[in-house]
Amino acid sequence: MTGAAAQVPPPAGGVELLQRAIRYALRAAHAVTPECLSRPTPCQGWDLRMLLRHVCESVAALQEGLDTGRVALCPGSDDEAAADPTATFRARASRLLDAWTNAARHGRDIDIADQQLADTVMAGAGALEIAVHGWDISQTCGHQQPIPLDLAVELLAIASLLVPETNRHPLFAAPVAVPPTAEPGERLLAFLGRDVGGAKTGAGGSAAG
Repeated sequence: MTGAAAQVPPPAGGVELLQRAIRYALRAAHAVTPECLSRPTPCQGWDLRMLLRHVCESVAALQEGLDTGRVALCPGSDDEAAADPTATFRARASRLLDAWTNAARHGRDIDIADQQLADTVMAGAGALEIAVHGWDISQTCGHQQPIPLDLAVELLAIASLLVPETNRHPLFAAPVAVPPTAEPGERLLAFLGRDVGGAKTGAGGSAAG
């Protein structure tokens, strides 16, 4: 959430975007069973356990930024997420969803390394990551729930501002081409390196986490 994101003007409704992304990801996580954790995900080289642990870290960072006004770049070990990443994600995401409903806590800058990020920009960046990983979770569990249309449209509008054309790795792979008739959710996923066509046919995706 540094670099290009620090230069992004606060997106309108960034907090509400994050809330909707969390709700979508939580719905996707309901399908996770212990048997799913070893399955490969659309993030190349990551099984579902690894992806859930990554999302747990991201949610914890968003919570830390909201609670303290700063985000540590080097989080400590996370034994809770290692032991049960599914339950940890559900608990942390639910807590974050509740926390962002407190309007009195909005409207300040968050310190990340040597930069400051408006909390609404942080929320928008968090919404983008959580929604896409919600899709990853859904795909891996075989439910294939698309990102809701209205959410996809709004995230697509800010994605190019939050994700630079260069230095996308290791967070995102290069964009994947899609036909002009692709839905907004498919265009969003393709922009972030997801092989949506491959996922639909059961082939492994080639995106970075």
